[in-house]
Parts: sequence; C-alpha cells; structure tokens
Amino acid sequence: MLVAATGAGAVVAAQPGRVPAPEKPALVIDRSLLKLEVILDHLGFSPGVLDGQKGMSLTAAIKGFQESRGLPTTGTTDEATLHALQPYAAIQGTRTLTLDAATLTYQYTNPIPHSEDAQARLPALNYRTPIEKLSESFHTTPEVLAALNDPGIKLAPGTKMVFPNALPTSRAYDAKLPDHWRQTLNMLNVDANEPQVAKVVVDKSDKVLRGYDAAGKLVAQFQVTTGSTHDPLPIGTWKIYGADYNPKFHFNPKLFWDAKKGEKSAMLPAGPNGPVGVVWLDLSKEHYGIHGTPAPELIGRTESHGCVRLANWNAARLAMMIRPGTPAIFQE
Repeated sequence: MLVAATGAGAVVAAQPGRVPAPEKPALVIDRSLLKLEVILDHLGFSPGVLDGQKGMSLTAAIKGFQESRGLPTTGTTDEATLHALQPYAAIQGTRTLTLDAATLTYQYTNPIPHSEDAQARLPALNYRTPIEKLSESFHTTPEVLAALNDPGIKLAPGTKMVFPNALPTSRAYDAKLPDHWRQTLNMLNVDANEPQVAKVVVDKSDKVLRGYDAAGKLVAQFQVTTGSTHDPLPIGTWKIYGADYNPKFHFNPKLFWDAKKGEKSAMLPAGPNGPVGVVWLDLSKEHYGIHGTPAPELIGRTESHGCVRLANWNAARLAMMIRPGTPAIFQE
C-alpha cells in the first residue's frame, strides 16, 4: 500500500479523479535518466523534479555527487562517476503502488484565487487536486505522472500507479517535532535519516545550495532560485535562526517592488501552495529566508524577491539537516 499522511488541518472525504491529459505533447521519459535522478535524490544531491530529462538541474546534481566523492566535476556520467554510483544500482527508478483512501483524503483548496486579499480569507492554501498532491509526494509533476501511467488513469482507492521512487528509507521522525510537521514530512516522503549540516553555502552563479558537515565534506545539494535584479541575493554570511513549519505568510506590499497600487497587507494561511511553501528558515538578514515554493518546476528558472527558494520536499529536507545558528554563506 502507498503510505502517506494527510496534511495539517481538517480533511475531506477521498476525492477520486483522473490524471489530466497533458495540454502539451506528452513527455517521453528516459527511464535510465529517471533512475539516475532517483539515486542522486536518495543520496542528497537533488536534481529537483524527478522527470527523466536532461538539463541544468541534473547536471548540477551530478557535479554535487562528484564533488562529494572527490571526482572531477564534469557534470557527466563518465566512467569514474558510473563506478562511484555502482553501489547504489539496486535502487529502483520507479515503484508501482496502490492508491488508498488515506492518501487521497485531504483538505483540497480549489480554486485558489489570485489576489492575496482573497487568499487571506481561505482556511488554507493546500493542494488543489489529488494529482498535484501525489506529484509533490513523489518529487515530480503531474505531466511526469501522466507519462508514466495510462492516459486518464482513475485516481481512486485500489488503483495501481507508477511513481518515481522517492520513497524514504525511514519515517521515524523525531517525536519532539510538531505532529503537523511530521505529517508534512511523511506526505512529502522526506527521509528521517538526514546528515547533520554545519554550514550552508548558496552559490548565485551555480543556482545551488550546498550543505557541508563539520569536517567540511559536501553532504547535500539542492537546486535553488536566488533573488532577482530588483531584489538580489544578499551576499554575505548570515545565520539561520530557526524553522517555521507550515508557516503562514504576512504579505506586506511595501516589501514587494511589483505589488499593485492599492494592495493591502494580508496574512495568508498556511499550506504547500502558499508563497513560501511548507517551511520558512529564518535568516539573520531581516525579511529574508530560505523557503519552499508552490512551483517546483520553476526552481532555478525564475526570479525571487531576494530569498532562497527550493522545492517543498527539498526545503523540508534541509530543515531536517540544520540547527538554529547554522551559518548560511551567500556568494556570487
């Protein structure tokens, strides 16, 4: 059975549906590339969305793995890299799982209005549909799930579906963590076994966040979006004060250069489709943080308002690795 908890807040009955037919031509999934992405994801060198496609995110993930193993950082699966990956060859690229009622039961928020004022009146900014929730759980997109399964497959208890193998090795989350946050970690298939990170380095040029252990070894790397022309990444050394799990978001138009005239401050409810996703890591730089996003497919391809943005599953994973006071170095 597929195991996934519901999100924070009240839940509604299971909502069967179908995988929507893609508006664009269906993706062609390279299964060997998907397996490589899955292995790298399991090892802590995330290629972002698991989609079986070549691109900058996969290249960066390969480079991170190579650096962690003391190999030349070619960004390609050369002979030395393939040899270093060989011990993980048994990791499956996909898993066929059976949907159950608990997985589909959730407090969906559909539609989500565009204006912050209207969003503030909602109880939560949760996933819109079951396929969106399933996609985030397996570190991918609805388009990829559509390509891995029969067109129009019914999303209902008892249905078998193929997913990228993002399943964790452990769900034994620290009992001291809030229950709603442990549910979120479970839903996002975040592994309970994560390395301790002593230092975080965000590279603007490479569009990656690297995590180093106390010995200075690279143990994790995630694709990120870092600032914009209007709100550049604040270069310097900061500290991560702590984590706000499943945070609400205070929209203050005075802090957004692109806010529309007449917009008012609003407190937006929590949820994975909120502006900062499932977690906010507060920085010693006022108004800046490291956080999740409702659009993981755009990580590294769009701009932010100066903060460091990760896919929700990677932001949650990073939150497991750091402690209050962890240095965060932002560099060109």
